[in-house]
Amino acid sequence: MNVLIIASGGREHALAWKLRQGADVDTVYCAPGNPNMTGIEPVAIEEMNALADFAIRHDVRLTVVGPEAPLCDGIVDVFREKSLPIFGPTKEAAQLEGSKTFAKEFMVRHAIPTAAYRKCLSADDARDCVREFGPPVVVKADGLAAGKGVTVAQTIEEADQAVDECLSGRFGEAGQIVVVEECLVGEEASILAFTDGKTIIPLASSQDHKRIGEGDTGPNTGGMGAYSPAPVVTHELWNTIQSDVLERFRKGCNRDGLDYRGVIYAGIMVTPNGPKVLEFNVRFGDPETQAVLMRLESDLAQAMIATVEGRLDSVTLDWSPEPAVCVVMASGGYPGKYEKGHVITGLSEAETKGAVVFHAGTARKNNDVVTAGGRVLGVTAKGRDLQQALNRVYEAVDCIDWKDAYHRRDIAHRALARM
Repeated sequence: MNVLIIASGGREHALAWKLRQGADVDTVYCAPGNPNMTGIEPVAIEEMNALADFAIRHDVRLTVVGPEAPLCDGIVDVFREKSLPIFGPTKEAAQLEGSKTFAKEFMVRHAIPTAAYRKCLSADDARDCVREFGPPVVVKADGLAAGKGVTVAQTIEEADQAVDECLSGRFGEAGQIVVVEECLVGEEASILAFTDGKTIIPLASSQDHKRIGEGDTGPNTGGMGAYSPAPVVTHELWNTIQSDVLERFRKGCNRDGLDYRGVIYAGIMVTPNGPKVLEFNVRFGDPETQAVLMRLESDLAQAMIATVEGRLDSVTLDWSPEPAVCVVMASGGYPGKYEKGHVITGLSEAETKGAVVFHAGTARKNNDVVTAGGRVLGVTAKGRDLQQALNRVYEAVDCIDWKDAYHRRDIAHRALARM
């Protein structure tokens, strides 16, 4: 069968890499794709109806949507109107990521543990909320802001600045509504799960590193690295997350009439009072996907098709016991201004170190691979234990270079501290 993946980042490269291993998979198309993704067919189409027509013409039996924006724009609705199988939630259900307010109201309505919050429509209202909660406090743009619309403010002044940035248009329409939340304290974990509305099956746990600087300092990014499994998610905690988060999520979707057949990402804060949901994402995380899929031993394509067709209860996911680590290599200056077009060297040598290099922000110029984004590569490796996985991934990272390349050297530091 033929598969179509929407978008072209590191997450999509990892999905393509895993889907190509499926026993029944013939061709994997990626729209728009990236010429540096080995084994996929790039498709220079982005408009939703044109993509659906492409799927019909090329006998695509499964479409997988990578990022949140097409889901929030209704690509699933477009495909289903044409009886095309597509993995993901409808436009209405995708508001669980598209609107922080929608998600918080959903969580409160269905008793899913989360932080206290207030929805604010003006700067004065938001500043009053900031002072009501007191620092540290979290300020969020309500809509999609490419992972950059969240500020964990340590002072009133920092929170006020975040409010001003949202409402001044830095994040466009995404910042017209501000959500102010209490700041939860604990250790984070990323939980992905497949659901077809009747069944929900968790994937392996992971933990990402959102801050740009080592020691989890500096501004938030889309993610600077991840590892799986996350030891903070103990067997007991898994049971609690399954019952209090995942099952309540599934039942909540059913009660609210949300058609959700895809993957749900729950960002969890493990607090002294138990796990609480920081946010829902309606798609695979990036770079968690790279680490998690490295450990998946089951046929991903068949699991996704079963999800789309409402047969998820027939699926069992098998996992390698070996940990996996992904280190993101970024352009200097990210998440602020950065240059593009720098030639990348050492890619072939890196993959001789036992790692897989997933391309995120790269392009081709003549015969060279060049930088084309903020997060450029996701270098990923497994090992018999976490230390071996880290050794392999950093040996591979050290082979790769371009002008002003940047990466963190402390990925998985919390797990190492537990050893």
